[in-house]
Amino acid sequence: MTAPGLPMAVPSGGVPTRVRIHEVGARDGLQNEKAAVPTEVKAEFIRRLAGAGLSTIEATSFVHPKWVPQLADAEQLFPLVGDLPVALPVLVPNERGLDRALALGARRVAVFASATESFAKANLNRTVDEALAMFEPVVNRAKTESVHVRGYLSMCFGDPWEGAVPIPQVVKVCRALLDMGCDELSLGDTIGVATPGHVVALLAALDEAGVPPAALGVHFHDTYGQALANTLAALQQGVTTIDASAGGLGGCPYAKSATGNLATEDLVWMLRGLGIDTGIDLGRLVATSTWMAAHLGRPSPSRTVRALSHEDTEEH
Repeated sequence: MTAPGLPMAVPSGGVPTRVRIHEVGARDGLQNEKAAVPTEVKAEFIRRLAGAGLSTIEATSFVHPKWVPQLADAEQLFPLVGDLPVALPVLVPNERGLDRALALGARRVAVFASATESFAKANLNRTVDEALAMFEPVVNRAKTESVHVRGYLSMCFGDPWEGAVPIPQVVKVCRALLDMGCDELSLGDTIGVATPGHVVALLAALDEAGVPPAALGVHFHDTYGQALANTLAALQQGVTTIDASAGGLGGCPYAKSATGNLATEDLVWMLRGLGIDTGIDLGRLVATSTWMAAHLGRPSPSRTVRALSHEDTEEH
């Protein structure tokens, strides 16, 4: 049992006072499940996440069901949660996906690019430049509809086929996405190989290229146990948007060495200890992840969920 008042908040210089968590569990997490989760369970998961104080919850993906069958119910799911008072971004791979999202009233969309040729081929069956060309009309149309566009960039820190990814290569694709009209970018450590010094170096190079921390989010996987250390490095460079997944759900279906995302609860615990405001009720969040773990039939990999799941879900 954890005593009341823990973790003790000890503010650290050089980090933001408030952070926005971009919750990806309902999309990036559930798309990696072997069996499809029932639509009503997904909707309840999103409602509970909103109730825990998360203000941005990635809801689903409008990709062809052939590629991501676990999210084939996007048309059925989105109307069940569309009235929530939170941002509900959705992934759109092409113009058809955008059409489907806009028809349901989506106001935030995301495109999914790659910093490497190998992953672009594996994930999109295109070269990096061909993928960018495919996204350009999607982004242009979204912006004419006053829809917010996020650009995901995978393999920013390493690629399972190519190994190390040169920083200028990542900067080039980031710059192309911003020039295309993306409102924000998410830097993906898809196979979890980043280390803090690498994070600092990439963010410095991006800043020098006119891509400031305010335009960036970071998306770390915990394959080698580095996700929280990398997050702290990003915070110290001025990043204020952190992607995380409730209960540590998810990975990447096209990168076999990828393991789970950074758990939202583990992130909130660290941020609380740093005195950083997130607006999240940790007790309710833990209860939500425990509830979802029961539906999935296995315990949550989040260490914070495991530590707190037997306690009262009310905030101390």
